[in-house]
Amino acid sequence: MKRRDLLRRGSLVLLLGGPQIARGAVIVAVRVWPAPEYSRVTIESDRQLSSTQIVMANPPRLVVDITGIDLSAQLRELVAKVNADDPFIEDIRVGQHAPGVVRLVVDLKQPSVPQVFTLTPVAAYQHRLVFDFYPLKSVDPLEALIAERLRDQPVAPPTPASDPLGELIAEKLQGRRPGAIDSAEAAPRATPQKTDRLIIIALDPGHGGEDPGAVGPGGTREKDVVLRIAHRLRDRINATVINGNPMRAFLTRDADFFVPLHVRVQKSRRVQADLFVSLHADAFLTPRARGASVFALSRGGASSTAARWIADKENRADLIGGVNVKMQDTHVAHALLDMSTTAQINDSLKLGSALLGEIGNVGRLHKGHVEQAGFAVLKAPDIPSVLVETAFISNPEEEARLRSDLYQEQLADALMRGINRYFARNPPLARARAL
Repeated sequence: MKRRDLLRRGSLVLLLGGPQIARGAVIVAVRVWPAPEYSRVTIESDRQLSSTQIVMANPPRLVVDITGIDLSAQLRELVAKVNADDPFIEDIRVGQHAPGVVRLVVDLKQPSVPQVFTLTPVAAYQHRLVFDFYPLKSVDPLEALIAERLRDQPVAPPTPASDPLGELIAEKLQGRRPGAIDSAEAAPRATPQKTDRLIIIALDPGHGGEDPGAVGPGGTREKDVVLRIAHRLRDRINATVINGNPMRAFLTRDADFFVPLHVRVQKSRRVQADLFVSLHADAFLTPRARGASVFALSRGGASSTAARWIADKENRADLIGGVNVKMQDTHVAHALLDMSTTAQINDSLKLGSALLGEIGNVGRLHKGHVEQAGFAVLKAPDIPSVLVETAFISNPEEEARLRSDLYQEQLADALMRGINRYFARNPPLARARAL
């Protein structure tokens, strides 16, 4: 009797399991991430989605058919998630195109280059179908940065033979280190006049968009905190002049969107940054860990087990944020990450020491010296680069400090003093001429 009961129960399980196996994918969440550089649409589901898409030109739009699902309340939410100020997406329409096929139409504000790809489960995410919309022609960040400088401090009206934007670009290029990417090839090659030489500091707020970074016990997200600190530091940098040369901050992301690690490095090289400072908020397995840390690159092993653990964690950002592997030039990315020099690492250690000395005046340090590990984001071969873990967001006390305006202001002041301290001993113009 027992064996017969088991067989009956087994048959019941099989009968119930059939419809469950045959059912379509369940949509878990939908998200829209507008940004100046590109806009992203994400559809998260409990299993991988299959889709076909067509790009239409007049008017510009992307038509996507997603198979194996039915129209759901979650998919309808996409319509309301489009912001009016989204630079790329005008509207999203969804409907049941056929049994088991949902049609998604993304109306675009400008002709764009759409990228469609899938991501496998990682961290808190299940399967993701991702749509990225890029402009046909991206803005040159160096020209944009110098144009911003000209707006803030107008120069004399140009004569027919002069071009102030071209002169400032040429002046910046004059201080370029060997091997820097020349992003101003098309800029006018005017003879440099008596203009200022921009000192450009690349600020890299970690994580963003799909990647929240670490989350504190009170729900504070790393990506939000470090962006606010970067904005405060940017204001200080833009108001600073060293030996008659103005500083200008360049942010690898200026809003809540995801930037792949190698793109952060490439962006900083395109603007020919003099320094690169990546901002993060640390997290550990226990809430007792506390204090700020500063890291530089290591070409060999990490300086400690903790440094290696943190580097491995930060290097996984691409998996969580979501990189379109098919579109990534892996050859260029890998070559870039293998070009770091001993001179760059030595300068990075000097910068890290200057920053660490000032941060220690406003908060507790986790380690009293600059640590080293293989952080992917620090591998620009021609830019002194450091990663600052501002505090442990996993520590409730330090999480509260990171949320406070007072500590953010104090930290931005300390970082600014550290940057000034570094340049006092390593003048950017003298270093460029020495090379």
